Amino acid sequence: MKTKIKYIIAAGFAASSLLMNFSCEKFIETDFPSNQISSQLVFEDEQTAEAALAGLYSGFWTNSMFSGGIDGMGALLGTYTDDLTCVYTSSSNGALDLFNNQQIPTNTAVTSFWMYAYQQIYIANSIIEGVNNSKSLSSAAKDRIRGEALFVRSLIYLNLYGIFGEIPYADTTDYTVNSHLSRMPKDALLLRIETDLSEAVNLLPASYRNVERIYPNKFAGYMALAKMKMLLKKWNEAEVLCGTIIQSSQYTYQNDITKVFQKNGSHILWQLKPKNNNDATKEASLYNFTGAPTSFTLSNALVNSFPTADLRRQHYVTAVPFGQQTNYRSSKYKNIGVNNPTEYSIIFRLDEVYLMQAEILLEQNRSAEAVPMINRSRQRAGLPLLSASLTVNDARNQMQEEKRREFFAEHGIRFFDLKRWGMLDQLVTLKPNWKSYQSNWPLPQKELLLNTNLNPQNAGY
Repeated sequence: MKTKIKYIIAAGFAASSLLMNFSCEKFIETDFPSNQISSQLVFEDEQTAEAALAGLYSGFWTNSMFSGGIDGMGALLGTYTDDLTCVYTSSSNGALDLFNNQQIPTNTAVTSFWMYAYQQIYIANSIIEGVNNSKSLSSAAKDRIRGEALFVRSLIYLNLYGIFGEIPYADTTDYTVNSHLSRMPKDALLLRIETDLSEAVNLLPASYRNVERIYPNKFAGYMALAKMKMLLKKWNEAEVLCGTIIQSSQYTYQNDITKVFQKNGSHILWQLKPKNNNDATKEASLYNFTGAPTSFTLSNALVNSFPTADLRRQHYVTAVPFGQQTNYRSSKYKNIGVNNPTEYSIIFRLDEVYLMQAEILLEQNRSAEAVPMINRSRQRAGLPLLSASLTVNDARNQMQEEKRREFFAEHGIRFFDLKRWGMLDQLVTLKPNWKSYQSNWPLPQKELLLNTNLNPQNAGY
């Protein structure tokens, strides 16, 4: 019988106060095949090495930027921009302050977001070091496990950069190094992330190691690397990566709008499995309210952005009357409670690759090639197809509208798009407290006190 044990991840990164001393050690629960195994032996056996990696993914589901719950990018960045309206009533709620664009360096949501991210970076580093030092793992197992850990770490860093700007880059578990890290300058940081993602892509296998696609493969790596190339404006390289995914026989565009968020689709590149079988996704639990909303509603601006005939308005948005008011909830994920045999939390889907490719082509003034990419989601949504003769500017406007309607409340896609397009300041028309410096969140004050090398604080805070 497998015994659930608690695998201690030692204190390793000073920027995360949770990892500062033994009284604050983080325990990650994993299913190991025997009772207690010392950390030195974990990476001498493929099964236990897999369990350590499974612990990292479990953390994604429980508390991370990839979580579909209140601590994830979908909720926090959705309410920070214009996807979601936060209706929490506590004046000390970190998400409410983000919604009101009144965050300060002691914001609890920001602090937790940073803390969990660097905790998971530390775990990824411990896995990479363990695999590198292993004398018994096969070369194939080493490559795949290292590739997955590198992919995960790189994706965390890419999103942290998008939210905070310059950040510390840790690639070791050495406390004496990590406790004094400074923020890495932008160009050097982006080069490190790009290099790490490229290595991850080379190491990851093209096939999935689980038919449910709950672990990333080479094509998920291509997608993350394409996002990196877009940020760097390396349009030719990004085009090749997206084209490779689109042309792969492993993926098929899902034309049935009722099946987009079902777990068995061949349009899914990577998804997270709920902690327990048949648990609801965190997205379903967070957004599916009845009566008075208690956390988030869809913003009126988002709801009003859907054309009347748009099937997404019918299938992804639900009106909830309450008294004299009607609120709207996100209903992309529909199964709630403990009766969910069909839905996992999707992180990467082919639909996004098509619209990424449309943007890439438009940046190269190739609107006639970009329009068919935009039309895939429009056709599924029941909207008229766009003409291939659209100008680049008109096609770009349509692409941007499509991305908003298709990916609202999904892992901060709206925030990262607006920031990459230089359009975040347009939020001021809907959010009067918005200031330009808020394109970056503040670094948590607690972390600046623990490591003064992280100073100076982001401008404006």
